[in-house]
Amino acid sequence: MSSNTDSSKKPNMLSMMFSVLAAFFGVQSEKNRVRDFSNGNPWPFIAIGVIFAVIFVLGLVAIVNIVLATAT
Repeated sequence: MSSNTDSSKKPNMLSMMFSVLAAFFGVQSEKNRVRDFSNGNPWPFIAIGVIFAVIFVLGLVAIVNIVLATAT
């Protein structure tokens, strides 16, 4: 009975962030994916994914700039 109540609750922000990070690394389980999208609203996950992707790219750009600055 607790699994029904767990799957009917909306995921909180922290669980959505962990879910998106797990999906980025390719370790998201099918059970968690079904749980995350059982509420029918993927937009928070899409927004978090875009934000994480932008942070990742900006981090890579910063690392490359630091390495290039110290190499010359």
